[in-house]
Amino acid sequence: MITGKRERTKAANRAAILQAAREVFADIGYGAATIRDIVRRTDLATGTFYNYFPDKESVLTALLDETAGEARMRVQAARRQGTTLEAFVRDGFEAYFDFLLEDRETSELLSRNAGTIRALFQEPSLVAGVEELAEDLRAGVVAGLIPDHDVEYMAASMVGAAFEIGSRMLEHENPDPARATEFISNLFIAGLKAARI
Repeated sequence: MITGKRERTKAANRAAILQAAREVFADIGYGAATIRDIVRRTDLATGTFYNYFPDKESVLTALLDETAGEARMRVQAARRQGTTLEAFVRDGFEAYFDFLLEDRETSELLSRNAGTIRALFQEPSLVAGVEELAEDLRAGVVAGLIPDHDVEYMAASMVGAAFEIGSRMLEHENPDPARATEFISNLFIAGLKAARI
């Protein structure tokens, strides 16, 4: 379907605002950033910003939706290919940490704004990751791949720990996703083996 010029312009304007916000939030942090800082990195007028977003938080939420959606897709695909408990856990975490390092702007955005992102953990795009993991854990229990346990607690724990370890990893001058994967995988593999409800 071919879109008209107006639709293409709207899409380009929204993309320009999101890209500018990603850069600003990565450079100076969400707390210090203003809408004016974001608009200055585009060729748009300040008023145009408000045609797309009501405030700064909505821009951050849109960026997190994009990032979380891509991360969830990759992590879930990696997890679902696992045919053992170890592969299920390790491959999912590895996909997440590798994703964090693929795009330096996204890495900087997440690293610089970890506290703000923690406060948004109830956003639908972030909650969806916990729900998807819980579904996969349930399926693993039914298939006999994973010991029976409280999947809700385990899913929340795994997502929260991955975010925190990923944030720590990104603070290092030379981030080591293999080290992060090894640490968190050993922790949760042991926990899942020991868990019984």
